[in-house]
Amino acid sequence: MPAVFNALPGIEVPVGAISKSLDKMWSDTAAKGGPAPEAESGKATQINLVLHLGFGTNAADAAEQFETAVRFSRRYPCRVVVLCPLPPENPATEIRAKVYGECHLGKSKDDTRCCEFVLLSYPQAARKHLENQVSVCLSTDLPLYYWAHRFSSSAKLNDYQFLLNRSKRVLFDTSLVEAAATSFPWPKPDAVRDLVYARMLPIRQTIGQFLSGYAPATLSKNLRAVNVGFGAELAAEGRVLLAWTRERLEGCGASPEVHYASAALPGCKARAFEMHFEYTDGRRFDWRGDLTQGSAQFEADLGAGKVTLASAASLLSPEAALSEAMFF
Repeated sequence: MPAVFNALPGIEVPVGAISKSLDKMWSDTAAKGGPAPEAESGKATQINLVLHLGFGTNAADAAEQFETAVRFSRRYPCRVVVLCPLPPENPATEIRAKVYGECHLGKSKDDTRCCEFVLLSYPQAARKHLENQVSVCLSTDLPLYYWAHRFSSSAKLNDYQFLLNRSKRVLFDTSLVEAAATSFPWPKPDAVRDLVYARMLPIRQTIGQFLSGYAPATLSKNLRAVNVGFGAELAAEGRVLLAWTRERLEGCGASPEVHYASAALPGCKARAFEMHFEYTDGRRFDWRGDLTQGSAQFEADLGAGKVTLASAASLLSPEAALSEAMFF
């Protein structure tokens, strides 16, 4: 994890002088002719975001998540606190800090929006001081969102109750964590969001719009089984697609006897998946999507004749998935 902290951008500063260091960072940038806020209002900060990098994060992965947070902040100006924990065997005893900031133009040349990042590397010996340090780094009176990335177990997150309880949303990616994360006794279950579900929004919308052309009873009557197949890179997406489909079909009145299953497809492209409805009366619904090609195909015969329709297939970008999970 020292490699993670060292690999991320920013200016290393004393932990006790983070606020002053942010001000100096902007004044130095302005003095060099770079973009900087003319006043505090120029930052237009809307939210606080804590990005917590678990022990499973390497330097390249951390840089990728950092860039996602940067892209997100360009649309939603925010104070981002990046937490880089050191493993128990690391002999360090002190918290280290970096500051980073950037400005960009909004909807007009007079609309300059600036965002600030505080990065904290902390050893387990200084863990007891982390809550106070994070609180000092956050912008007051703004909602807090907590993004936990690559934690080895949900139980480790339990040590961060001050973030779990204060946050308006707790975000994690079920393709990167243990399956038990979905059933972990979160202190605020309604606040928990899965980034896999969020980035599946375009797929859910496309399938939902097609099926909305049929009456609920048409979809649920005589339904026997629903099967989702997926390529090697889409196991989590396949699981989420099946769960979402089951919830919607049960809302349409599908029998509790319907069999639901998802499985890897031998020979299937790594970024492709498909879904099939089986009916006891011979009707059928099939959907196949290829994310590499960005295309999908519907084939259905639900009693009113065969329908074939081509459509697009894509996932939300990581920064768009963040906003979907946070705000919707």
